[in-house]
Amino acid sequence: MTGVPLGPPPSGPPPTVRPAGGRPAGVMRVLGLPVLALVLVAGVLGVQLDKGGGEFEPLRPADACVERGVTSQAEGIEGLTERLVLLGVDGAACRLGVSREALTLELAQPGERSDAQVDALREGLEDAVRRMKRDGTLPPASDLADEALEDADLNRFLKAAIRALPDKVVDGALKTDDVLIRAIDDLDLRELLGNLDDQDDLNRQVEKAVTDAVKDSLLDRLRNLI
Repeated sequence: MTGVPLGPPPSGPPPTVRPAGGRPAGVMRVLGLPVLALVLVAGVLGVQLDKGGGEFEPLRPADACVERGVTSQAEGIEGLTERLVLLGVDGAACRLGVSREALTLELAQPGERSDAQVDALREGLEDAVRRMKRDGTLPPASDLADEALEDADLNRFLKAAIRALPDKVVDGALKTDDVLIRAIDDLDLRELLGNLDDQDDLNRQVEKAVTDAVKDSLLDRLRNLI
């Protein structure tokens, strides 16, 4: 009987399997990855364009001269001064012809403050008082009296006498806008602005200074009513 003679198995790597077109499968996989990536990128771009991505424009800083609604998380004198400072910084930036963000960034830099910056902030704060008076958001002085008396260095008899005053007497003698304007006039804004370390300090330190000044101004006038 005859048959195919058996010999030793062939040595070396197995023969390369070629697809029908003749290119090795590994080469096709390598070439296919960039093509797949391009297809995916094109798909993402298509979705973005379909959603209006072709009309995207970077956000611009808000115009400081356009009045905005300002609310406060706090209440009482602290809430009042928080709104006062936010509106006041807007007013100062408007007077200087810059955005609020640009002004706070400038004031956070080391160095002496210019007369223009100090004057603009004081006038901005006073403008804020007039705006709040105009739109009816200033509380009557009697609403702030108890809070001003809480930590005041007065004897308890004087505190009791002031608290006994009828609200109409307090409100008739003290106008909140007048108390705020006098407090702002007494502030040393140049020294205050010279101690800022970062942008957050602008609101934090100015608010505290204005709050203390309002309490002092209010107490001084309440004492004169007795």
